[in-house]
Amino acid sequence: MGSFRRLSLFAATLCSAFLLQACAALPPLPPRTASRAIDPGTPSPLAQRVAAERAGVSPQHSGVRLLAGGEEALATLIALADQAEHTLDLQYYAVLNEASSRALLQRVRAAAERGVRVRLLIDDFNTSGTDDALLRLTRHPKIEVRLYNPLPAGRFSIVTRVMASLHDIGRINSRMHNKQLVADNALAVTGGRNLGDAYFLQAAEANFVDLDVLVAGPVVQQLSATFDRYWNSELAYPADTIIPASAAASEPQASAPSALPQARAQAPAAGRTAREDPAPAASAPPLPPAASVPLDAPSGLAPETVARLREQVDQQRKAPLKLQWMPARLWADRPSKSLQQGTPSPDEIMFDDFTGLMRSARSEVFLITPYFVPGQGGMALIRDMRARGVRVRILTASLAGTDAPAVHIGYSRYREGLLAMGVELFELRAEPGGPQPPRWGGVHSRTNLHAKAMLVDGRTVVVGSMNFDPRSENLNTEMGLVMRSPALAKQLEGLLADIMRTGAYRLDLDGEGRGLRWTLTDEQGGRSVSTREPDVSMLKLLGLKLISPLAPEEML
Repeated sequence: MGSFRRLSLFAATLCSAFLLQACAALPPLPPRTASRAIDPGTPSPLAQRVAAERAGVSPQHSGVRLLAGGEEALATLIALADQAEHTLDLQYYAVLNEASSRALLQRVRAAAERGVRVRLLIDDFNTSGTDDALLRLTRHPKIEVRLYNPLPAGRFSIVTRVMASLHDIGRINSRMHNKQLVADNALAVTGGRNLGDAYFLQAAEANFVDLDVLVAGPVVQQLSATFDRYWNSELAYPADTIIPASAAASEPQASAPSALPQARAQAPAAGRTAREDPAPAASAPPLPPAASVPLDAPSGLAPETVARLREQVDQQRKAPLKLQWMPARLWADRPSKSLQQGTPSPDEIMFDDFTGLMRSARSEVFLITPYFVPGQGGMALIRDMRARGVRVRILTASLAGTDAPAVHIGYSRYREGLLAMGVELFELRAEPGGPQPPRWGGVHSRTNLHAKAMLVDGRTVVVGSMNFDPRSENLNTEMGLVMRSPALAKQLEGLLADIMRTGAYRLDLDGEGRGLRWTLTDEQGGRSVSTREPDVSMLKLLGLKLISPLAPEEML
């Protein structure tokens, strides 16, 4: 089919979907039995591993390990799924139908085969093309899938889904940006990564520099409490009440790497209770039995990647957890933020806690955020810090290295003002073969920044999902861990220094009031200077300049 016919067919389909479904609304929330995390004192192999490492440690302290490398992060998630004995709770903004996600979900399904209760909560914005796979997962008697703040109509593409819900734009514009996996309420991973190849350095063309943390101790119970709050909220719909049953009528082969893992129809001996999981839709066709899936089952991962993952997973099962123990707490928005009209109230959001920590800084703030639109409030905060002599460093994405050019428009309006205050401003470059030092995974590909973190006074570290922009402040729900440890701060500082040494432009004013300069240092210490946006075509710059007046800051 020629490109013109394809475009015409898509346009016709789009118009039909809009005309037929433009008034689609959320269905009534069906009766659900509330479920909760297990008691943190429940015996399990994971709990025993944590207890073995925390001997002599204050019971108020939590264990933390940074997960900077992409494959290390994926191996850690797989290892937790493999070792879970009672429960797995997963909450993510995006679970993409890609090789790394399939590899993890195969292990999650294998856990369900052992009788582990699995709760999977996904923001519905990025689920296009996964309806059939999600329905198959829900039919496993130990797996329940819920969609947060769903777009119920026009589900065959993101465009049609959005257009079918335009009448409810205020609701659908607020998304659940949280990211966490909790195993047996004993160990958890949270941070900036969604589930998809680019987050684990498995994409062929472009990967994300990202950051998660493995945690144990009291902060895990805080993560579980936040998960329960979202899971039982009025915006968490059982997937089979949103996805048409016909979505799974055509069953792909279990070995096909293009599909998420199939679910097993037969219940394990442990079964499921109504309290644990609502019954599956009566109209759902039965599925053939499926055995537990080994790590090397077809998922789309390269054989050499599978071999490395198997080695890392085996090592993580046997080796010490290597946790650092420290005071830690969770900041998390409440689900009610998604229902708020206008500016959320302070008790619903973590942004005020985040900026409050910045205000408390005495010597230095180092902010790492891929999407940085400070607004007038943020500029006033930074101006106050600089007036008190606080050093402010910011690492964000370059125009060539962002996956959200519209956000870069908002950010670019503030660069000269920030530099005039004395802020040290860096932009991660995105050249092919660009920066990926060994401690960040060693992959040579185009790189985009996705990590969200902050260092304050060399002793406090924040890692989470929140960007410093209006969307994170007012629209999306976010979460972040606050950890107090000079050793952890020094470790993260070293990781950032690795990637910034030759992988980030330093910006400054040209000294003559004519604009900006981007300076890049190479491996030999030589410097190259550019006076225009690096690695970006003039055509792209012109296009962004034309749409700049149409990019409202509050929507970025």
